Amino acid sequence: MSDHSHDKPTDLEAVNTENAATEEQAKPEKYNERIRSFARRQGRLTNAQEQALEDHWNAFGLEINNGMLNLTEVFGREAPTIVEIGFGMGKSLAEMAEANPQNNYIGIEVHKPGVGALLKLVEEKNLSNVRVFNHDAIEVLEDCIPKNELSGVYLFFPDPWHKKRHHKRRILQPAFAATIAQHLKIGGQFHMATDWENYAEHMMEVMSAAPNYRNISGDQQFTPRPDYRPLTKFEARGHRLGHGVWDLIFERV
Repeated sequence: MSDHSHDKPTDLEAVNTENAATEEQAKPEKYNERIRSFARRQGRLTNAQEQALEDHWNAFGLEINNGMLNLTEVFGREAPTIVEIGFGMGKSLAEMAEANPQNNYIGIEVHKPGVGALLKLVEEKNLSNVRVFNHDAIEVLEDCIPKNELSGVYLFFPDPWHKKRHHKRRILQPAFAATIAQHLKIGGQFHMATDWENYAEHMMEVMSAAPNYRNISGDQQFTPRPDYRPLTKFEARGHRLGHGVWDLIFERV
């Protein structure tokens, strides 16, 4: 996934094409035979993004071919670790990392300009609790993220694939929910957010049927936006226009 819809000034009803660049989804049987619902359309790096990649990738970037992570070694400490899938241009992830220095954050994003933008923010905010993958999220989960160790997984404003014939391309499907559960600790939370009501309903349907989860707000209930998820200008504008945003938080049990 890539650019969150709230990271750019488009209308709430427009398709988040940046997100489309990085959406991915697993088939139930084999991840390596899955439908890829993103196009690897990297876009053009700005000079600042390119410089940030050159200067900071070695310190904060993670490579999939290095295999399974030891989270304590990666961050040099033991701390709750949260993965954000598809962090867009990184603004929200950087804000969360700055506001919650007690947590470790791993961002996964295939859109290279977004990775460069996040590394620039990491430098500007002098963050030490962020690491980054520039790769497909499902492959990262499968090959690099230990099971039963994450305190949280965030999936904020994924591409809604709003046309009915494209719904199968939505990243949140039963197989994906099951994969996330494998990586969460007992009590860890899977937090989703979308500005498309139909996708919110789809999320609720999938997650309510998924084993090993409990809706923290009660059966079929959405959750008010928690303080730790930054309210962006885009989202605030949407609220003023009467558009909805739906958060769902399911706890691993």
